[in-house]
Parts: sequence; C-alpha cells; structure tokens
Amino acid sequence: MELRIRDERAVLAGPGGEHAREVDPHKLAIGADLAQALHEWARVASAVATESGAEAGAVVSQRGRQLAGRLASVMGTTVRFVDPVTGEENVVEPPPRTPEQPGHRFVRSVLGEPGPPGEPTPWLTGLTVSAFIAAVVVVAMLALATTLARETSGWLALVATVVVTAGITPSLWLIRRTPILRWAAYGAAGGVVIAWAGVLVIAL
Repeated sequence: MELRIRDERAVLAGPGGEHAREVDPHKLAIGADLAQALHEWARVASAVATESGAEAGAVVSQRGRQLAGRLASVMGTTVRFVDPVTGEENVVEPPPRTPEQPGHRFVRSVLGEPGPPGEPTPWLTGLTVSAFIAAVVVVAMLALATTLARETSGWLALVATVVVTAGITPSLWLIRRTPILRWAAYGAAGGVVIAWAGVLVIAL
C-alpha cells in the first residue's frame, strides 16, 4: 500500500504505480481518527513543502513516519510513502504478530471466551459454566419460593418468582452474544425455566 498526497489530502493506493486506484482513507476500515490524522498531516505537509521550513519539515517527516506505522499496523500490510519534505522514500513494515501465550489460551478456555477466527468454540468449558450457573439459579429460586409459600402463601411465592424473572430477563437478553458472559446468560436462562417447574409445584 502507498500513502500519497493529492491536493493537500491524503490518499491510499494499492499496487500499480502511478496508475493505481487511489482511495480516501475515510472509506477504509482504519478508524475515523487515523483517517482524519492522515488528512491533517497531508495539509500541513503541503504547506511546509511550499514554505521550505527546515524545523517544521523535520516534524512533518516524523509525523508521516508515525502515521505510516499506525496504518501498517491497522491494515497489516507494508506502507510505502515518499516524504513530501525531503523526497526520501520510506517503507514501513507492519509489526510482527505476537503469538498467544499458553496462559491466555487457558484463561479463555476456562471463561468460555471465543478465540481468534477459525478456532473452535470451547463448548466443554462453556457448557460447564452454564450448568453451574443454572444450578445456582434453580436452588436460589426454589429456596425463595419455598420460604414464601411456607411463611405466607403460594400465590405470593408465584408473584415473587414472576418479579425475579422479569427483573433478570432484560440483562440476560443483552449479554446473550457477549463473549464469556453469554455462557452465564445461557445457564441463567435455563435455570429460570427449570426453576419455574418447581415453583409451580410448590405454589399450587
């Protein structure tokens, strides 16, 4: 990828030399902040190149290398650009990918967090967490219903169960697709369904 300046604006071009298609950074998935920073750098670089300020030129050159490094990191590809002040060609390589540490894989496996694309879903650990959460929810709801039914009435136990269910349902719905927490949501939802069967027996 090549970083260029056209009409005081930054553009990115693929392979193909001068005839390569140029794209506005805002149209790429590099983040609005980085795209805006590239355009600001291009405007300043154009002005400095015209005024030929030595000290300002050094700052512009350094800023250009920094932005090229960020761009190479985000895009995961080599970025080449010609310094608008010195005319020197710069080639910035993307940083090497750091291999995941065994400890990180273990923590993700225990918590049920999905790994990188292509890595299998940790069903065993995830379902284990779900089963544990389901058991806790069932015990808690049945204990509440039993206590209320014994001390007051079955109808009050039924009402309390409705209130508890209505209270936790929105939270479970919101985290149903969140990494790690989704397994707890699955378990809690299953626990509520199972607990309702016992609550109906206790209350009625």
